[in-house]
Amino acid sequence: MLLSQFQTIEQDLCARGLVSSHNGNLSIRLGESIIITRRGSMLSCLQEHDLIETGISKNNRATPLASVELAVHRAIYQETSALAIVHAHPPHAVALSLTETEIVPNGAEGLSVVGRVPVLGWHMEVRPGGLADIITQALKQCRIVMVHGHGSFAIGQLLEEAYNCTTTLEESCQVICLLRSLQVSPTEK
Repeated sequence: MLLSQFQTIEQDLCARGLVSSHNGNLSIRLGESIIITRRGSMLSCLQEHDLIETGISKNNRATPLASVELAVHRAIYQETSALAIVHAHPPHAVALSLTETEIVPNGAEGLSVVGRVPVLGWHMEVRPGGLADIITQALKQCRIVMVHGHGSFAIGQLLEEAYNCTTTLEESCQVICLLRSLQVSPTEK
C-alpha cells in the first residue's frame, strides 16, 4: 500500500513534467523513521527497493542509498509537524524563482492552497541537500517554498496534500508566465 501511494504521486509528477526521470523525491515520516525515495531512482516506475527507510536523527545501513535531499527532509521532520514531503522541479515555478524573491499566485484558489511562496537561496550556493535550515525555517510559516533556480519543497500530513501544493503552485506559475508573455499584468482587468 505504501509503495502504491509513492507510485501514484511520482507517476503524476512525471506525467505533468514536474520532475524529470531521475530528479525530485518524496518522503513520509513514520514515527522516528523516514521512508524516502532512493538516490537516482527512476521516478515514473518506482519499485519496492526504491523506498529507503532510515532514521530521522540517525543513520543506518540503508542511509547511503537515500535521496541526496535526505538532509533537508530530516531537518523538516525534526522541526515541523509535517508527515509528508514532495520535492519537485516545476519548470514555470523554477523560471519565476530566477527573477522573483516571492511568488504570489493569482486567483483565490492558488492563494488559499499555497499562499505567498518565498524563494530561498538568493546569493547562496544551491546544491542538493543544502539550505536545510533555511528551508525548514520557512516551512514553519508556509506549506511550500521555492529554492532559487532549483525546485520546490512542499509539506503536508499526507503525500497528497504536499502534492496538491506542488501542482497548484505550478499551475499558478503557468498562468503568471502566460500573462507575462501576453504583456498583461495579473492585476489588470
